[in-house]
Amino acid sequence: MWRELWTLAARAARGSCRLCTRQSSGAPAFGSGATIFALSSGQGRCGIAVIRTSGPASSHALQSLTAPRDLPPARSASLRLLSDPHTGEPLDRALVLWFPGPQSFTGEDCVEFHVHGGPAVVSGVLQALGSVPGLRPAEAGEFTRRAFAHGKLSLTEVEGLADLIHAETEAQRRQALRQLDGELGQLCHSWAETLTKALAHVEAYIDFGEDDNLEEGVLEQADSQVQGLVVSLDAHLRDARRGQRLRSGAHVVVTGPPNAGKSSLVNLLSQKPVSIVSPEPGTTRDVLEIPVDLAGFPALLSDTAGLREGVGPVEQEGVRRARERLEQADLILAVLDASDLASPSSCSFLDTVVALLGAQSQRLLLVLNKSDLLPSAGLGPGPNLPPHLLLSCLTREGLDGLLEALKKELAVVCGDPSTGPPLLTRARHRHHLQGCLDALGHYKQTRDLALAAEALRIARRHLTHLTGGGGTEEVLDIIFRDFCVGK
Repeated sequence: MWRELWTLAARAARGSCRLCTRQSSGAPAFGSGATIFALSSGQGRCGIAVIRTSGPASSHALQSLTAPRDLPPARSASLRLLSDPHTGEPLDRALVLWFPGPQSFTGEDCVEFHVHGGPAVVSGVLQALGSVPGLRPAEAGEFTRRAFAHGKLSLTEVEGLADLIHAETEAQRRQALRQLDGELGQLCHSWAETLTKALAHVEAYIDFGEDDNLEEGVLEQADSQVQGLVVSLDAHLRDARRGQRLRSGAHVVVTGPPNAGKSSLVNLLSQKPVSIVSPEPGTTRDVLEIPVDLAGFPALLSDTAGLREGVGPVEQEGVRRARERLEQADLILAVLDASDLASPSSCSFLDTVVALLGAQSQRLLLVLNKSDLLPSAGLGPGPNLPPHLLLSCLTREGLDGLLEALKKELAVVCGDPSTGPPLLTRARHRHHLQGCLDALGHYKQTRDLALAAEALRIARRHLTHLTGGGGTEEVLDIIFRDFCVGK
């Protein structure tokens, strides 16, 4: 439905452009920048839909569709009747907002039409805008790209906006807001200023090294500034990719012997029947994965085959895949039957899998499921247990304690977006910081001052690229492609 509406609007826009080439429309002369329009609110029926424009013809578009024709006060909502500019047919009674540039989201003249969200209303307004000379439908991410081009957002802030739009958990929202507020960009700018001062000191020594008026210790100041920056960059790069996990989700693997309740736990945490639950051992034979919100953090939850030996080839392949996932996991939920801890399968799992993973320093939570089957005295005699959590997937008793433990573990794995320095959420960030650090390594190694100055320029260039200065079109295309039409 909405794709068809957008096609109609595009056709109307093309038709008006052809008309402009044949005769004067009486509209104001527009600059080389086209004026774009798009539905910016979510698709589908809704109470209110927001249609926005950006570009030099925005005021003309507003005057063409509204009565009265005069522009409303800037940044104030006004109730106007929208009409087709050619036929005069009423389209809707809507709130309109006029944002003259540069004090707008894109830095250009912008208009917002807050119309009723029915498909017929939205279709009529889009077609009417498409018929106004000088307007065309926006490409995906074009509004944000114009904001970037006019200096309203840095590239890291653009990425923060994209992450905020796609955020599905509380932690992702907090991190995206911090990046949109410019915390990472401001940090990079402060680093770039440090490099600028160091470069100025080195170049001053090159140009005026024999001048008695040059203060002493110029090169030592530069070396000290560079060393402090190296320490900061190295600390950010040694973050175990927490920011990237926060953006894409931590890998949480559920493992244990057969019939321990792994699938029941996956269903409980995902709040849907993802896995088949059966008293028959070996029900799960493949890896089942589902993205979930675990205590406010994004995670990819994997249900795996029960770990045991001496089974058929199909289940054995499932066991092999389960062990493979354990090696890739960011966090492991090891599940045992609390009422059957003395069984050979439970003891073997504790002695081999849990002990081995603990020795490898992998993050692990031991969950003793089926606590509802325990006698009132609690756990009976059995093996010595490491720290563990009691849970009943049937009665949900112990779930709050498990979620709290998950929150603490995932805060370590993904980073806490509420505190600490800004996180590196994309591989692009790491690439430029690593490039900057490598250039500073060359600076420290060389004895040629000209080469040292060039190393500082390269390091500074990497920080500039990170925030969007001098970025290539290919990189910008990839980043803005994450946005929908209308943003």
